[in-house]
Amino acid sequence: MASTPSTFYAPGRWLPTLVLFLTCGLLQAADLPPDPNTAIWSKVRIALFQDRPIADSAEQFITFTLPARAEDAAVVPIRIAARIAQQSGRFIKTLYLVIDNNPSPVAAVFHLTPAAGRADLETRVRIEAYSYVRAVVETNDGKLYMTRHFIKASGGCSAPAGTDPAAAQQGLGKMKLILEDAPQMNKPSLVQLMIRHPNTSGLAVDQITHLSAPPRYIRHIDVRYAGEPVMQADVDFSVSENPNFRFYFTPRSKGDLVASAEDTSDMVFKTTLVVLPQ
Repeated sequence: MASTPSTFYAPGRWLPTLVLFLTCGLLQAADLPPDPNTAIWSKVRIALFQDRPIADSAEQFITFTLPARAEDAAVVPIRIAARIAQQSGRFIKTLYLVIDNNPSPVAAVFHLTPAAGRADLETRVRIEAYSYVRAVVETNDGKLYMTRHFIKASGGCSAPAGTDPAAAQQGLGKMKLILEDAPQMNKPSLVQLMIRHPNTSGLAVDQITHLSAPPRYIRHIDVRYAGEPVMQADVDFSVSENPNFRFYFTPRSKGDLVASAEDTSDMVFKTTLVVLPQ
């Protein structure tokens, strides 16, 4: 069943919640106090992690980069770069991306494996209101660490689509994998995954009809190399139109890099790239 804009992720399932209680005061505020313990985050934290301790020191594992003020709130670049290698003995298992004041705060949950070699990730997100953006990492020993940045941006989730709806439907689900450099055997290789999809939030109002298109967005991504999982992600409409992800995988033999994506209409899209490492 398709998720609605008023849901957020919890381990194992999407939990319904009245996230739109955020409205009026918080979402319409011209500015927000730089308070890392907002009421919204407190609720999301409990839903995701219950009472598990979270150390405020994710910087020892990652660097988290995003602009202080967005040029376009509907397309905000985010980069997460690991400070540790993905190795079987010690690696980042899960990475949670939380945007406190978005209508659906949990933008993405990335599941990573040592097969990636590096836990670096880049994507583009929508920001609806001035907000803290948080990266919470879970290491393979079950410990949690968090870092956060405050961003000034507004209207990203409710902004109209950047492409014509008819054209968007024609290209719906087209996917492409692009290697950034020639892959080297047993070395992390950077790859880009591009998906043609409007990622409709359901919050944008057509200025002519005054109606909103129903929400429809990519909700799950699975990337494997030679049959082994590299990266999986549960994502939301907080990810920008035409989702784009950059991440690593480590080729240890010749094989196929396969990416699949499922949207909230239960449509599955797939692409394959043959990799011939040197």
